[in-house]
Amino acid sequence: MENQALPQSLLKLDNVTKVFLTDEVETHALSGIHLEITKGEYVAIAGPSGCGKSTLLSILGLLDTPTDGTYTLNGRPVQGLTPADRARIRNREIGFIFQSFNLIGDLTVYENVELPLTYRGMPAAERKARVEESLEKVGMGHRAKHVPSQLSGGQQQRVAVARALAGNPAVLLADEPTGNLDSKNGDAVMDLLQSLHRTGSTIIMVTHDARFARHADRTVHLFDGQVVEESAAPKD
Repeated sequence: MENQALPQSLLKLDNVTKVFLTDEVETHALSGIHLEITKGEYVAIAGPSGCGKSTLLSILGLLDTPTDGTYTLNGRPVQGLTPADRARIRNREIGFIFQSFNLIGDLTVYENVELPLTYRGMPAAERKARVEESLEKVGMGHRAKHVPSQLSGGQQQRVAVARALAGNPAVLLADEPTGNLDSKNGDAVMDLLQSLHRTGSTIIMVTHDARFARHADRTVHLFDGQVVEESAAPKD
């Protein structure tokens, strides 16, 4: 149909390269990456250990910068941004879910989810509403006063997802989110990500597990720092 709106590009990498220099040795972590992700997509980045998956996710999350090439986020080129600008965009537009949960041990579940919002200077009433809504979404509202050591690994990862969601980010970046979980909890976290995607979240997930990659709309396969294949998920 002629009047149908085109999907909105959210992240775009053009010919992105990342080279690490150590002891006069050049390591090409990424070579000529072209990648476009549209709003509302669920994309898996798959490949063997050492293929560049986490480096790619670090660049997408503004934790690292490309050696060459361009990265456009939400229509804005990110090269040339100051460290303060990059930190602000990370805090407001990108939600991170890490394999190791990265929760602060002496803060409660509620405080862990609230902390990034505090850095924004968000009013207390709005913070409270965001935290409570996010914890309910992941089924952890009843554990708000617990500390991480009182939770199972699966529960800690749910709290980490809630922390990422509370900021209402443009994109969720998940780095091996099931890596430290048993299969039952891993499946539960994958079901949670799928339900978030169904409500409109854009998700980019690094995984080495083909079973989990099948949850995504499409999978980008990396090998030796290059995209070697892209595959769409089979339709039911």
